[in-house]
Amino acid sequence: MAEAFSSSSETVIRRSINVEVKANTSGEKLEEFYDIKETCEFIREHNFDKVALQFPDELLVDSVAVAQEIERNSHAKTFILGDTSYGSCCVDEVAAEHVGASCIVHYGSACLSPSNRLPVLYIFEKRPLDVELCASSFRELYPDTQTHVILLCDVNYNHAIDGLLALLSPEYPNLAVSELVVGGGQCFIHGRKQMDKTCPSEPENSLVISQFGRRFSLKCGTAVTDYRMFYVGLEGATLRNFMMTWNHCSFCSFDPVSLKGRTESINVNRALMKRYYAIERAKDANVVGILVGTLGVVDYLSIIQQLKETIHRAGKKSYMFLMGKLNVPKLANFMEIDIFVLIACPENSLLDSSEFYKPIVTPFEMEVACNKKREWSGEYVTDFRHLLP
Repeated sequence: MAEAFSSSSETVIRRSINVEVKANTSGEKLEEFYDIKETCEFIREHNFDKVALQFPDELLVDSVAVAQEIERNSHAKTFILGDTSYGSCCVDEVAAEHVGASCIVHYGSACLSPSNRLPVLYIFEKRPLDVELCASSFRELYPDTQTHVILLCDVNYNHAIDGLLALLSPEYPNLAVSELVVGGGQCFIHGRKQMDKTCPSEPENSLVISQFGRRFSLKCGTAVTDYRMFYVGLEGATLRNFMMTWNHCSFCSFDPVSLKGRTESINVNRALMKRYYAIERAKDANVVGILVGTLGVVDYLSIIQQLKETIHRAGKKSYMFLMGKLNVPKLANFMEIDIFVLIACPENSLLDSSEFYKPIVTPFEMEVACNKKREWSGEYVTDFRHLLP
């Protein structure tokens, strides 16, 4: 029988976090930065009366001003949600339901994992991108204009990708660009519903790839492994997730802050071997702790049940833990656990557990360790929904 544990209110109050201090956005820029006009149109169009506004910590400084503008222009009641207990990239449906919200407006970085309890509108930051310099770096990294390249980006630079594409498309006929898509219930990006199954720009007979909230089409007769990846954004969880999943592709990136392009030199094979070692540790474990790191991603209950059954069939015991953001002291309280498996969105699942007393693996790694039908092939899965039947 599984047991649930949670952190005390005292622990939550004493929790320390690192937040980059951001100055208030001026009144004239507030409308553009937070798409207030489109947000109000979205609220009025669907007759939402209670709206939850989810801000990451670094944008909370503008939350009151944004809420006031939305209430003044839409006549809806707003509720400000601080950073979710699990990760600001995920939609906090639980907190929104606690205040009786009829929809959520999610601001800032997002993993775009599907959610289906409440309608969600994503508003990304419009971080500055020097498209001329980015295009110049692209040309230096890919001097052969016939190279097959897939253009990926952090969601906060998506607003500038059309400008970059306009500079590069005439020169690079084999350039494929990804677009942002969301699914699972009623999800929207800047007021545009993303539930359609086809993309207007898809050539006939092309291969369409949809993963991690991105969709791109490949030329007929080609596969992802025939392409190189060019990523626009800062180094972090999003890029790491892409590199682990498409580990047979070479990656280059452009950092919009340092204004430098580079070939990613991270040793993916070494990273994969570390994950393989974690699988071997999982095979030897007798007691497994299932860490619930999301309450908003579609099918999280299904993967919990599947893991329980898989672990039980392997002759191991499992216990379930619900404790919000993870840290070393929290997990150190449960020394009886041999290994933990973290259920989270793809960007939060690849946790470096070197500082923890016990290893933390992903659902995919636990499945490989316990299920003989799943063998380690070098292909890596970070989205637990791909493990479900």
